[in-house]
Amino acid sequence: MAITAYCVKCKEKGVEMQNPAIHQTKKGGYMAKGGCGTCGTTLCAIMSKDKAEAAVASGVTKAY
Repeated sequence: MAITAYCVKCKEKGVEMQNPAIHQTKKGGYMAKGGCGTCGTTLCAIMSKDKAEAAVASGVTKAY
């Protein structure tokens, strides 16, 4: 299970994040932050609690 996002700089959908990390927002939601493998821009993807916990449990990412 790879975490993907839209890269604003490359204008590509479904870019796989490099070194993703799960963060909890101030309102209680979850988001993944990582880098684009092509251009190095920071990528963010909003996700549900279930998907965030599944990503951490599978070892794809770390939780912060």
